[in-house]
Amino acid sequence: MTDKTMTGKTVLITGASRGIGAAAAQVFADAGANLLLLARSGEAIAALAREIGPQARALPCDVSRADDMQKAVQTAQDTFGSVDVLIGNAGVIEPIAPLATSDPEAWGRAIDINLKGVYHGMRAAMPVMQAAGGGTILTVSSGAAHSALEGWSAYCASKAGAAMLTQSAHLEGAAHGLRVMGLSPGTVATQMQRAIKASGINPVSELDWSDHIPPDWPARALLWMCSAASDGYLGQEISLRDPDIRQRVGLI
Repeated sequence: MTDKTMTGKTVLITGASRGIGAAAAQVFADAGANLLLLARSGEAIAALAREIGPQARALPCDVSRADDMQKAVQTAQDTFGSVDVLIGNAGVIEPIAPLATSDPEAWGRAIDINLKGVYHGMRAAMPVMQAAGGGTILTVSSGAAHSALEGWSAYCASKAGAAMLTQSAHLEGAAHGLRVMGLSPGTVATQMQRAIKASGINPVSELDWSDHIPPDWPARALLWMCSAASDGYLGQEISLRDPDIRQRVGLI
């Protein structure tokens, strides 16, 4: 991407250490954005920030902690002067287990990250964006938000909640200039898919590696969602399984 459409814009990416988050960091950097990379694994995001260059900063962050996300938004303002885009990407698939034998602590941790983490990001960013007259909030969703899968009760429930949060943010933020959307990428060739494969539970674990799309596809879709070309989808969840969407993004 060489059009530099994001020059002067500041983008916060949660879960930026690997997978879709790391791919998005590269795609948005190529488009000229200033980046604040957020993840619990500080070494990984620091290395990615060094690779990208001075337009990227890394901040260790646990999205399940509201204070961490407030600090992240403040850091973006202090460092780059604005908060233009928030990408809520951080998520965990564990615990993969039957409801009847699931560990309550692990189950609750998934809710803390996948659901409350999205809320904490929105809660920190929305007042800043609304005061500035606009901004874009993108939530990385999943088909699991809408279809239950065996062994994935925590993931499905948390993703369904995050999808409702995204709709709520649109309803409340649109009048203040906020652009809010979800992206359901389908199955992506990331470390999460390796954990799913190893579990052997439900049909997703049976997919061949070649069935998964590369991480740069959802990353490029997220960039497209920051453009006026996606305005017809505000408040909605875009699916990369849709051939029309793939064509609009320029993936086919």
